[in-house]
Amino acid sequence: MPERAESAALNGRVLVLNVSFLPVHVTSVRRAFSLLYQGVARAVDEGYRTFDFESWRELGSELHHEHIGLVGGAVRVPRVLLLTAYECLPKRHVRFSRFNIYARDRNRCQYCGKRFARSELNLDHVIPRSRGGLSVWENVVCSCHACNRRKGGRTPEEAVMKLVRKPRRPEWTPYSLEAFNPRHCREWRPFLNLVDSAYWNTELIE
Repeated sequence: MPERAESAALNGRVLVLNVSFLPVHVTSVRRAFSLLYQGVARAVDEGYRTFDFESWRELGSELHHEHIGLVGGAVRVPRVLLLTAYECLPKRHVRFSRFNIYARDRNRCQYCGKRFARSELNLDHVIPRSRGGLSVWENVVCSCHACNRRKGGRTPEEAVMKLVRKPRRPEWTPYSLEAFNPRHCREWRPFLNLVDSAYWNTELIE
């Protein structure tokens, strides 16, 4: 493999699972090989079999798999790792911010349901602040300018406007939704389908 291509392969993404096969992190191929070599993790293949470093090396590099050159020959690039002793799923605080509210609502007005550029969205208090509404996850939603003007200082019921969905505090950090997106690697899909997004914001403890 050319040096540039091999360098790119080492910076590729690997899904990391805890001992319960729940996704907890996305790391680089370079780091994945380090964890595998240290015995901290085992590689997982498409048949859900797990391998230590030596047994993974013995698989060799099949033509339809990415591989990198190591001393002793080419080794297949792992795309899923299973940690051998990591069980915890620590809870993380999700910062109450404009970015995270937009991410939670996926840049979609929660009244008309249409998606807009962020510059065309406002943050609306479901129960207006003038009525005692608080600036909390459960009372703030994305709203397009037109819906925001129509609602004004009223509640949705008073304005005869229905919320697309009830706002709530998310249990994930928005960047993780993209980090764990199964489109990054087909080998990830079986494992991502097993979990709720509540698990998608934990980090591998170094």
